[in-house]
Amino acid sequence: MKGNPKQDDPLIQNLHDAGCSQQIIEQFMQSRQEGNIFCQMHILIKQRNLLLEDLHKDQNKLDCLDYLLFQLKKGC
Repeated sequence: MKGNPKQDDPLIQNLHDAGCSQQIIEQFMQSRQEGNIFCQMHILIKQRNLLLEDLHKDQNKLDCLDYLLFQLKKGC
């Protein structure tokens, strides 16, 4: 499916909201223009994996803080 500039605005905004860099957005839009769905999927999956990795890192930080809070409450 080739892009229409008016229809692309919400797509670009969504990619931006998903944390995609300008470079990633440009790569995605180029792949969209070329009709390369495989490449589009690859870009989205890669971005999703990066976000998931960050989420896991943040979850680990929360777990550390929860442990410290638990230890403090246990000591009171």
